[in-house]
This record gives sequence, C-alpha cells and structure tokens, in this order.
Amino acid sequence: MSVTSLGFVTGRRTVAEVLADAQRLGTLGDRPIDEVIEHAQQFLAGLEGVTGTVVDIGTGAGVPGLVLAEARPDLTFVLVDRRQTRIDALSRGVTACGLVDRVTVIAGDTATISRDQRFAGRCAAVVSRGFGRPPETLDAARPFLSVGGRLVVSEPPEPDPERWPEAAREALGFGKPLYFKGIVMFHVEQSRL
Repeated sequence: MSVTSLGFVTGRRTVAEVLADAQRLGTLGDRPIDEVIEHAQQFLAGLEGVTGTVVDIGTGAGVPGLVLAEARPDLTFVLVDRRQTRIDALSRGVTACGLVDRVTVIAGDTATISRDQRFAGRCAAVVSRGFGRPPETLDAARPFLSVGGRLVVSEPPEPDPERWPEAAREALGFGKPLYFKGIVMFHVEQSRL
C-alpha cells in the first residue's frame, strides 16, 4: 500500500488494517486486532465443508465475516448490519481489501433481508459474533438457511447448553449444538415445524 502526494491510499489493504480503521472510528471495540482476528478464525471450524453463500448477521465492523472471507476465497459472503454508518465504513473496507467480487454488504434489518428471494432459504451458513440473545439469533438466522445449512455463533469459553433452549431450536428445525473452541454450531435438520 502507498500514499499519493494528495494523501490518497493506493493498493490493497489487509483485513487487519481495515479492522484497525474500524476501531479508530469506534465501530469495533478496543480488543487487540490480532485477538479479534484469532477469535473470528475460530468460526472456520464450523464452516468446514461448507460451499456457497455465508451470511454474517449483525456484522458491525465486519467480524467475523471479513476475516472469514479472507480465509475462505471459495465462499461468497453477505455482511448484514442495520446501522448504515457501520455499513458505509465496511463497504469501503471490502473495496480496500479487494473483496467486492464475492462480499456483499447490506444495511438493513435481518428479518427483511432474509425474505429477499436472493437469500431466503438459499444460504449454506449464517455466522454471528454477537447478534443478540440466543433465541433471537436462532430466529434471525433460520430464514436464510436451507435444510442442511449451518448456524455458527460465538460462544463463551465455558459452553452452556442452557443458553440454547431446546424448544426454540426444535421449533426452527435446528439440531443439537455442537461445540468447538470459541463457537457453537447448529445444523438445520428439518423445515420449520
């Protein structure tokens, strides 16, 4: 990357640089960037074998979606957040990283976006670092997913199966949680009941 005499940045930027910019703008917390990236990379275990489109709900500054897009060039990503200012900054970051050919950034409510014919029941996976309470996350993710799709969510260091109510999971067609370091994964086993 270089800077022109007018102060314009040229060349591709790394995801780490884009996340550092987001931190300076206040759209990403103050956790060290290398730790943010390391945590986002934990989602890769839940995406093993996935092909197609992955949606990051509540993406904020692009975590984990932007990190995953860099690590998995074989996938297409849709990064969704309802806050337009975050999406504006994230769109610039996606462009700066050279990912515009396979990363789409959308400002809006997940309930509305999940009904769009491009995404409704057509996505291979949904990821989320901190969308909302577990039942809300299940409910927001499910309309994007086809049967066999996956939901991969950030999880506390000590997994607590009580966080993911069985009745809510089953009503939406999700199977039992599978825990990996830092994440939990659910498969869509059946259509909504």
